[in-house]
Amino acid sequence: MGASIKDTAESVRARKAARKARNADIPLSAGMILVTLGVVYGDIGTSPMYTLKSIVANNGGISTVSESLIIGALSLVIWTMTLVTTVKYVVIAMKADNHHEGGIFALYSLVKRCAKWLIIPAMVGGAALLADGILTPAVTVTTAIEGLRTIPLGHEILGDGPGLVMAITIAIVCVLFAVQRAGTSSIGKFFGPVMTLWFLFLGGAGLLNLFGNPVVLKALNPIYGIQFLVSPVNNSGLQVMGYVFLATTGAEALYSDMGHVGKSNIYASWPVVKICLILNYLGQGAWLLGCDPADPTLTGVVNPFYQMLPEMMRPFAIILSAVAAIIASQALITGSYTLVSEAVRLDLMPHMRINYPSETKGQIYIPMVNSIMWIGTIFVVLLFQTSERMEAAYGLAITITMLMTTTLLTSYIAGVRKNPAGAGLFAVIFGAIEAMFFASCLTMFFDGGYVMVILAAVLFVVMYTWRRGTAIERTQTVFLPVDKYLDQLFDLCHDDEVPYLADNLVFLTNDSSIDKLDRDILYSILDKQPKRAKAYYFLNVQVTDEPFTHEYIVNDFDTDFLFKVQLRLGFKVNQRVNTYLYQIVQELVDNHQISPQNHKYSIYRTHSAVGDFRFCLIRKVISPETDLSGLDYRVMELKYLIRRMCGSPAKWYGLENSSILFEYVPLFSKRKTQHKLTRVQLLDAEPSSPKRLEKSAKAAPDAVDDDEDIFSMTMRGDRENNIVSTLKDLVGGDTATFKPLVINEEEDDEDENIFGEDEIADGE
Repeated sequence: MGASIKDTAESVRARKAARKARNADIPLSAGMILVTLGVVYGDIGTSPMYTLKSIVANNGGISTVSESLIIGALSLVIWTMTLVTTVKYVVIAMKADNHHEGGIFALYSLVKRCAKWLIIPAMVGGAALLADGILTPAVTVTTAIEGLRTIPLGHEILGDGPGLVMAITIAIVCVLFAVQRAGTSSIGKFFGPVMTLWFLFLGGAGLLNLFGNPVVLKALNPIYGIQFLVSPVNNSGLQVMGYVFLATTGAEALYSDMGHVGKSNIYASWPVVKICLILNYLGQGAWLLGCDPADPTLTGVVNPFYQMLPEMMRPFAIILSAVAAIIASQALITGSYTLVSEAVRLDLMPHMRINYPSETKGQIYIPMVNSIMWIGTIFVVLLFQTSERMEAAYGLAITITMLMTTTLLTSYIAGVRKNPAGAGLFAVIFGAIEAMFFASCLTMFFDGGYVMVILAAVLFVVMYTWRRGTAIERTQTVFLPVDKYLDQLFDLCHDDEVPYLADNLVFLTNDSSIDKLDRDILYSILDKQPKRAKAYYFLNVQVTDEPFTHEYIVNDFDTDFLFKVQLRLGFKVNQRVNTYLYQIVQELVDNHQISPQNHKYSIYRTHSAVGDFRFCLIRKVISPETDLSGLDYRVMELKYLIRRMCGSPAKWYGLENSSILFEYVPLFSKRKTQHKLTRVQLLDAEPSSPKRLEKSAKAAPDAVDDDEDIFSMTMRGDRENNIVSTLKDLVGGDTATFKPLVINEEEDDEDENIFGEDEIADGE
């Protein structure tokens, strides 16, 4: 085959070590437990700041407090945490990991073979969780800053209006998102000790108040919670479950962040975290039972989290809670990065630049996601203004995500674990619990829940558009054998009638096969406008699981002018492909695989043997003749708009200052049936000529209406028709259904779902 492989014993060992590392979970250690406390538990760890406050405030306020109300509400909170967070997520969901990564998209990767339709709950749940990630920083930070009003000086400074609270919240949010580029490992090490102090503070403060009224320990009995739901003491009715649900909103983020810290560190730390949370809730309940409703200081919305503390401790508690609120936001932000990176791999979202700030591949930073969440969080703060209004919207999105996760976990237990009875039991129990939560949160739709629904809907449309658009493109994806075109490419290289475009013409491609090329590339070189060069390079960049890999594989097809190159770079390596490609060409010259490309003129005393480079980036566009239905046509238009907004590979690969050619090729889908033109004699061409009109009427009696939608076949049928056309029309068309080999990764699972059959990476 003429392949030259630059591979040393050291690089082989590095790859084996990388594979071993990928298949190993992050080990249990004191340091990683500290990081776990700093990264994972922020969201659920700040829930005591507002959960019981919301329940009491929406049940009539402090004047309605009674033993049955407090014990019943606490029972619902404790058993919601136990069933949903502990049993569903820590015990069950965390066992469903994909190479030790968690989250709804990792779960979908495990179950996608079970049923084609499962991609829908994955998309809905992922969109809702990403929307929740925008709201979490707003509600937690706002709640913490509002706590300043529980001390006289703070109330005097902030006043009763939301203006100053909003300003401080936005300032904190801006700092939080600005430091994300440092990486979750650095942030976790900084936040870990703070969160350790936070949970000790939660447990200690709750325990002190619990001694004053231990009757609240009755809340450990779930019967009191059930009785409270149907009791006339519950003025909120089913809606109270929407406020109870606030106690477990961080559970989905816990599952998503599993890949950042390792499941063993979550198993070790969660019991301590849960005990501290329960103690704090019990302490708040004990204080509420012991307080005097006639106390003139207890006016308006009373927050027992702050009020149960001695007045001298409140300033410390407010500062600590503000920092904890920042950490709560961190849990959703890091989880959002993981979700988006998994969505990109599943072709549910456009390709975006992903940075790896630390030595651990699980630690990632996505600039575009960070910017969108930053803007969205500020928008939510300005829209809702107070934490009370935000809390009404808080639970709806996450209940949707939990329902979708339950659907996928049911399929996992039944289809992957082969336990249909267990799957049925799981679906009945958690489906009923979460359906009740969803129904209660839905009652708050017009109080703010609509905002989260809109955000989630927008994200779902992005996913649907990208996945559907990719499936449409796959109906025409064709990979052709390079050896069938060597003669034409050789003739083009030596055709003096065609001017040189460059010494080295480079095409970037996601195709990682050894001896095939996408039809679009060959169409660009041979058909679009013949592009003559001394050498052609088809470059594929693979990111490895080892941080500092510097390797390449090249196939020269037994020629001195055509090379397919795979550049293998570690995830910490700067992907400036022009620099690496220059080294590769220099080595090819030194190995006499390519002739020196000396230039006659140069500013250097010693002329380089490597000539100039031109990089060609191909993008598909919709042509007017493309035959798509109205919906699919709009889907493709929106997909290409989204692609433009996500940036260019030219920037990702450090080609800003290189010579770049952007080549636009049509989407080779079916073409509309065209009318056959009839030539009209000049004498008959007058507009008023009856003879001309008569001839025109006879010219195309069987003409097809151009406005008619003729998209009537499934995408599988379109692809099969395209294969037939390829076999007939293209050179080497027998490889039309070729699926590219991924050299660097283990064999991927087949990705067949209701949108399309094969998983082939998008052009950009």
